[in-house]
Amino acid sequence: MEPVSEAKFWQQRYEQDSIGWDMGEVSPPLKAYIDQLPESAKDQAILVAGAGNAYEVGYLHEQGFTDVTLVDFAPAPIEAFAQRYPKFPTENLICADFFTLSAEEYQFDWVLEQTFFCAIDPSRRDEYVKQMAALLKPNGKLVGLLFDKVFGRDEPPFGGTKAKYQQRFESHFEIDIMAPSHNSHPARQGSELFIKMRVKG
Repeated sequence: MEPVSEAKFWQQRYEQDSIGWDMGEVSPPLKAYIDQLPESAKDQAILVAGAGNAYEVGYLHEQGFTDVTLVDFAPAPIEAFAQRYPKFPTENLICADFFTLSAEEYQFDWVLEQTFFCAIDPSRRDEYVKQMAALLKPNGKLVGLLFDKVFGRDEPPFGGTKAKYQQRFESHFEIDIMAPSHNSHPARQGSELFIKMRVKG
């Protein structure tokens, strides 16, 4: 098996349809967050990294958000998304390793986190925090969900605890919200934290 840090590992999983935590739909807490955003937010630059099947990207597109970028280093989910959404701008479908994205080339108003943090090798979590901060514009936000659960295994999803997350993120972010999600999908009730944090100046 290829390590989780290699595209081949994920490509194989998508080809075999073995993404065990894929819900098959937009995550309810993220849908609720998107639904309450003002009309003025629809032209903001948004990143969804490690997007996988990208239900949230599709939902943002359907709701009229015009500058959403999907990044994944496995080609299979990107190709599947492009087929589902033929009008989605192809230049915003990026097959690349998130950790190699250049902050000089890419800057976003906010990032949507949905099962990407839990998919990367836990040894890269500090690198994730640093890279997220670099890709955000001043006052940019990181919004999404983290697993509030320790899975105790050596394959994804990799979980964690609120205390550890706070300790890790506060180096680069002001944490506005990191609280149990009250409207999670039934399969995830009691095991998700909703996060909203702002990059430090």
